[in-house]
Amino acid sequence: MRDRSQPRVGDRRCAYPFPPMGDSLDVTFYGVRGSTPCPCDENRRYGGNTSCVVIDVPGGEPILLDLGTGLRFYGVAEPCTEVPFRGTALLSHLHWDHVQGLPFFPPLHRQGSRLDVHGPVEAGRSLEASFDTFMNPPFFPICIHDMPGEITFHDTSTGSFDVGPARVTVCEVPHVGTTFGYRIDWGGVSVAYVSDHQQPVDDPRHVDEAVLELVDGVDLLIHDAQFTPEEFAERSNWGHCTVDYALEVAHQAAVGELVLFHHDPAHCDGTIDGILATAVERAVDLDIGSVTAAMEGRTVQLRPASAPATTS
Repeated sequence: MRDRSQPRVGDRRCAYPFPPMGDSLDVTFYGVRGSTPCPCDENRRYGGNTSCVVIDVPGGEPILLDLGTGLRFYGVAEPCTEVPFRGTALLSHLHWDHVQGLPFFPPLHRQGSRLDVHGPVEAGRSLEASFDTFMNPPFFPICIHDMPGEITFHDTSTGSFDVGPARVTVCEVPHVGTTFGYRIDWGGVSVAYVSDHQQPVDDPRHVDEAVLELVDGVDLLIHDAQFTPEEFAERSNWGHCTVDYALEVAHQAAVGELVLFHHDPAHCDGTIDGILATAVERAVDLDIGSVTAAMEGRTVQLRPASAPATTS
């Protein structure tokens, strides 16, 4: 477990001057599912779109975490109606549920819009080449660069870089294929995104040291929590983890709030309610500020210094 009294790794909380009072880093969930979209009445409260989270940075352009089907709903939201759209996407990996929303993002159907996409190189193939492969006839009716908006791909590796006034840190996460987790620091607050995370089969308390460093002491940790223990026993090589393992990661890193994410498509609202209630009970004796479940439409506002986070 990390000691909150000790300085953060790399003093990330002090990377930028504190912003004016009242500014907040806003984190909004547009897609919260893993594997496949699953919209239906039973999933209405938590939502049925695949992974897409948007961070609104004061004084900067929005940062998009993954490009699943939730991206389309972000594209018709009020912030995206401004012309032209400018933003940066941080792609965890290339599986369908994390990329399939890109061609349906309305701002990219308008001239003058621009999206910078950062993500991993897979099997020696550039990020752009990967998109050219799966967004191409006969698999899709148009090619990626046929869209009116400008898409620029950036082959990304572990390390840190700036996106406007925010600092982005990248680390490789155990999954299936090359997969990244991201940390965003701004004005003394921090968010970590670990959407897909392979739980060790033989040692359920072991957490990769690079992952622990990435999420160390963050205010908000968005973490894979796809399986129950019974489901994991049948799918231990699928690249995901149990809710208990998400709690273990949050416990060892002493995070402020753990958000259970990448809900299994078979988990209806009632099932997630039960999973969340059990997780909240188990977290009582752990060094975690709170535990919630990702819900489409929810916005978490992270304020610097001692101001509490709020949600809507």
